[in-house]
Amino acid sequence: MRGRLAETATRAHSKSFFASQLLFAAACMAFAAPAPNWIGSWTAPQQIPEPNNAVPLESLQDSTLRQIVHLSVGGSSIRVRVSNAFGTAPLHLLAVHVARPLSPAVSRIDPSSDRTVRFNEQGDILIPAGAEYTSDPLNYVVAAMSDLAITMRIEAAPGQETGHPGSRASSYLGTGLPASAAEMTGAQTIEHWYFLSGVDVSGSAASSAVVALGDSITDGHGATTNGNDRWTDDLVSRLQRSAPAGGSAVLNQGIGGNRLLTDGLGPNVLARFDRDVLAQSGVRYLIVLEGINDLGMLTRTTMVSDGQHEDLVRRMIGAYSQIIVRAHAHGIKVIGGTLLPFMGSDFYHPTVSNEFDRKILNAWIRAPGHLDAVIDFDATMADPAHPDRLRADYDSGDHLHPSPRGYRAMADAIPLELFRK
Repeated sequence: MRGRLAETATRAHSKSFFASQLLFAAACMAFAAPAPNWIGSWTAPQQIPEPNNAVPLESLQDSTLRQIVHLSVGGSSIRVRVSNAFGTAPLHLLAVHVARPLSPAVSRIDPSSDRTVRFNEQGDILIPAGAEYTSDPLNYVVAAMSDLAITMRIEAAPGQETGHPGSRASSYLGTGLPASAAEMTGAQTIEHWYFLSGVDVSGSAASSAVVALGDSITDGHGATTNGNDRWTDDLVSRLQRSAPAGGSAVLNQGIGGNRLLTDGLGPNVLARFDRDVLAQSGVRYLIVLEGINDLGMLTRTTMVSDGQHEDLVRRMIGAYSQIIVRAHAHGIKVIGGTLLPFMGSDFYHPTVSNEFDRKILNAWIRAPGHLDAVIDFDATMADPAHPDRLRADYDSGDHLHPSPRGYRAMADAIPLELFRK
């Protein structure tokens, strides 16, 4: 009896010792290899492409889609994010590859740089309807402000496309080509992104991301195709030239036609906030430039009462307050951008009532105690002689969207000290 008890005790001791050794080994491995600090380097906010910006569903049958993105910060490893957020069926990707493009304006890549991206250690992936997948980490060195070609082999359309129409960049769509093809011979050139929602890089512990949440002015309407001259791109250039802030990425989450309160060309701001802000990697700062479409759409087709103007402004301020509360709950600093002048807009035909609404909103944004900091885009972009209008030399021509020169002025108006606190 004593022998069996001793044997049992010995076995229990051995198991306990073995378990403790496993825990010790795991702790040593964790200490020796800290988890990477993932930072979003590029993003595209997702929406349902409107019919004139959608790819015909039959064109996605056995298709190859090569998309070229411009990264903000670099790193030694990357992760690719693919979205089926608005799909009504699973999205089956037969393969995903990354490579260095020879130029954003052509489909050619450097074949020696081509690598396979894996998801859950598999070369193909089935993404459920409504979901987004992040790839396995890939040891792949990318430089700040460099271009990256991401090529997908798509089995078929997932019922409803998910994408970002306002790419201001060329993509290439062909049929039956391998994802590793050096050139997309015979491919169609399109200026939209589909299914691709982000690229993360491994950054230093001090690295962080700035999300720019906005509408077509942030998306870059009026910028140059493949020119990377949106105000967010110009801000990246400034950050990279500034050594103390060189590790800050800028994630452009602008959607053309976007609004605070109602859906337009894409979900309203609060509806997309979790996906486009909180789910991004390494976010520490948020710049909000939203509301001009809410103001313009109120009276675009009909006149309304003073009470309706007042109600709109009140609800817009309420939406701003919700953004602040939700961001602060995740430790994100919120920086408000004042709304640019738009009198004379060819699209909205604003009146003095719309201008009064804009002034009230800008006064609230500027007032202490609401936001963590303010960027006074209005003061920078307004014509000194006619402050309800864009400066002529910053105007793209529609009196609503800045030109590339205007976008550069917007970026130059942002104090870099905001991202060093």
